[in-house]
Amino acid sequence: MTRYLLYGAPPTGLVAVPAGTVQASPLVPGATLLEAAAPGSVAAITMVVPPGTIERRHALALALCALAPGGELTALGPRDKGGARIRKELAAFGCAVGEESKSHWRICRAVRPAEPVGLEAAIAQGAPRFDEELGLWTQPGIFSWDRIDEGSALLLDVLASQGSALGGHGADLGCGLGLLSHAVLAAGPDITALDLVELDARALAMARRNVTDSRARFHWLDVRAGLPLADLDFVVMNPPFHSAGADDVGLGRAFLQRARAVLRAGGVLWLVANRHLPYEADLAALFARVEPLRETGRFKVARAVA
Repeated sequence: MTRYLLYGAPPTGLVAVPAGTVQASPLVPGATLLEAAAPGSVAAITMVVPPGTIERRHALALALCALAPGGELTALGPRDKGGARIRKELAAFGCAVGEESKSHWRICRAVRPAEPVGLEAAIAQGAPRFDEELGLWTQPGIFSWDRIDEGSALLLDVLASQGSALGGHGADLGCGLGLLSHAVLAAGPDITALDLVELDARALAMARRNVTDSRARFHWLDVRAGLPLADLDFVVMNPPFHSAGADDVGLGRAFLQRARAVLRAGGVLWLVANRHLPYEADLAALFARVEPLRETGRFKVARAVA
């Protein structure tokens, strides 16, 4: 039996995390994912709950399913990002819940009942599904799970206007559910290989379903930690710029640095970013030539040559 699982990263000192705890968050490459745990196989779980309602109830239900009867669940979150709802949601699953507030977080402790209720429905509601409007597999909780995000749509439109702009060996950094990769491979007969890199295991699983082209290769990695890629001909990306729910310009800058590191001399970065993000100086410092291609009220697209 796995003794302890940890889902996410609680603030230091907020709750005790036992020695030997195994990470279970889909946002930690190499983690032991909750859905892979055998039912009733875990003694205790500490979970930083996701902020989204469907995703949060899905994760809590998976945790209760993985716990042995009598196993302990500690679920916590900022009170304005889902924490205030944990007690009620656990109670709806049949748990007796203790709750405390600390440093603007809500911390709930519960013991898995012998016969929890409603787990199957919550797991099904948050499970992967095929979205007819998107024409893609998706899952609640991943980036832009229920719509085509405006930035990626703009980048795809720019690429289409460039004709056969992509060829050779490329990468999609922060590929999400594979929207960009699916489109560029379909429109790029001269592409020989495309590496899809993603931090979120759930998104990468959807990308595997959505991008079935034999030229695609998939990597569950944190771009910031370095990449096993080199001498690429092109990179496409719509990099994230949020960390822990707040703007983090440094995250996008790390993506720019990694893109430059994996491109060959003369390789090309195709980038879309929110208009307000100040990436111009970073691009100018990293790349030999930078060409702004299009700008809307919210987004901007640039082409940068290494």
